[in-house]
Amino acid sequence: MNLPYFISKKINKAENKTFSATINKIAIASIALGLATMLVSFLILGGFKKVITNKIFTFNGHIQVTKYSLDNSLQEEPISIHNPLIDNPEQYEFIDHVQVFGHTAGLLQTDNEVYGAFIKGVGPNFDSVGFKNNLAEGNFIRFQDSLPQAPNNYSTDVLISSKIAKALQLEVGNDVRMLFINPPQARVRKLHIRGIYNTGIEEFDEQMIIGDIGLVRRINQWSDSLVGGVEIYLKDYDKMAEAENRLQHELDYDLYIEKVGDKYVQMFEWLDLINNNVIIFLSLILFVACFNIVSILLILIMERTQMIGVLKALGARNRQIRKIFRYNGMLLIVRGMIIGNLIGIGFGLLQYYFKLIPLDPENYYMEYVPIHWDFLAIIGLNLLTFLIVALVLNIPTMIILRINPIKAIRFD
Repeated sequence: MNLPYFISKKINKAENKTFSATINKIAIASIALGLATMLVSFLILGGFKKVITNKIFTFNGHIQVTKYSLDNSLQEEPISIHNPLIDNPEQYEFIDHVQVFGHTAGLLQTDNEVYGAFIKGVGPNFDSVGFKNNLAEGNFIRFQDSLPQAPNNYSTDVLISSKIAKALQLEVGNDVRMLFINPPQARVRKLHIRGIYNTGIEEFDEQMIIGDIGLVRRINQWSDSLVGGVEIYLKDYDKMAEAENRLQHELDYDLYIEKVGDKYVQMFEWLDLINNNVIIFLSLILFVACFNIVSILLILIMERTQMIGVLKALGARNRQIRKIFRYNGMLLIVRGMIIGNLIGIGFGLLQYYFKLIPLDPENYYMEYVPIHWDFLAIIGLNLLTFLIVALVLNIPTMIILRINPIKAIRFD
């Protein structure tokens, strides 16, 4: 029989009205609240990063390939679709999906308002499924293949942001004129609003319209073999730097490869800042939890001074007595962690399904506090908490070495 473990279980089963029972409850509550707070912080941080990065990736991919240009004009230099990225993307094992795009600038015109914006032209290979999370109303645009009656061999369907729709008082199903001032002459096209999107990110919502790349080609006077650039989605986002390095070595010298993190560096730095703040916050919580468990175990040792003296008088070694209190502390930690997981994961489930806590989308890019379920992170946080707090248990048990059995038995 494991005597230290047997005695520690007896200590833990103290009556509810005793001082030991109260101390045990405080220890369990301290561990539970600390772990629950850390779990909720990780779930929310993961949700923020996932939602914001997905919004950015939806509009830009993980890596963009465009043509080098020293021209400061709004019109981009086109590249040919006859390149390895589009013809044979499977030769790059890290690529999951490739899609083309092109931009052109213009002025949206209604009877009362004028609004400057860009049309981002996309093709049938655009990831419309991933974009659906941003759609507030309506549907994604239809392409010329599904509209055989479309004039000029391109679709006039567009998606506008809720901010543009509000500014121009437009709704799904309305038509709007757009003036394109491209040399040698200006052009006007009537566009049909197929849907309204909302990302909460000003860089997109204030000026971006999604349309058919055929329209962009016609306005920019490109042939069907030209596009503004290529967006690449990787199988593993964390290997973006390696993918960028390989593409730089294998693609033509006149192509510019840019990671989305470099293009929107301020936004990703903001996410890193939040991540650093959360790590500092979690470290403080873990320190407080460790301090509490040390204090509580010291109190329990002082309360059991007579018992320690009796055990020493009966021949128990210091190592055995220390094990009693380490087991006692670990039992408290396990109980606290079980309750902490129930609280933390329970809160996460409530927020995930019922969206109880709203946010201001103008400041946070989303309408409610997001939750991201990363079960490896949850397991890792539980293991880290248990290991650190269990190691800290060795500190208060050092006092047992200094307890004299004769004085301890007479201790009152």
